[in-house]
Amino acid sequence: VEPALLARFSKLGSGTRAIGVWREAWAEGAVAPCVHLHGVSDPGNVGTVIRTAHALLGGSVVFGPDCADPYGPQAVRASMGAVFAEPLLRGGIDATPAPRAALVAHGGEPLAALDGMATVCLGAEREGLPEATIERCDVQVTIPLRDQAESLNVAAAAAIALHRLCEGDPQPKPSGNPLNARDSHGD
Repeated sequence: VEPALLARFSKLGSGTRAIGVWREAWAEGAVAPCVHLHGVSDPGNVGTVIRTAHALLGGSVVFGPDCADPYGPQAVRASMGAVFAEPLLRGGIDATPAPRAALVAHGGEPLAALDGMATVCLGAEREGLPEATIERCDVQVTIPLRDQAESLNVAAAAAIALHRLCEGDPQPKPSGNPLNARDSHGD
């Protein structure tokens, strides 16, 4: 692609001079292990959660109300291509497999309560999950923080929770996935 043309469509100052065109691929049904996002409006966080889910789970990511578009430029960039390999769905909490765990900032069970959960639910950083979503979950889980810390970024909290969810049992990566051929440096 000519540099002047690409400059009109890309926010990157450098990089490859290519444009990809694809259809948004929305999956039909969620499979465990699953991540459910509600109100996560920052596209960088959305892309990072997709990337983390792809790296650790091999399940589904379900986008509830008020989430950033996972196919928007910032989310795609933050996902480092995982958006093209991870099953993405739109739906409410009932579109996710049970049992479910709600990640809450305070007062929940320790991370060990994630053992055996099929879905981890995360909300917006300020508001958290709505009460109606929390009520549909089987357990509330809180990541322990030092006294001086108020909270974690939602993408960081997702990484901790998803690592615990799959700890000791990494999920197999699908064969034939071009993302699997990437180097092992996480770049």
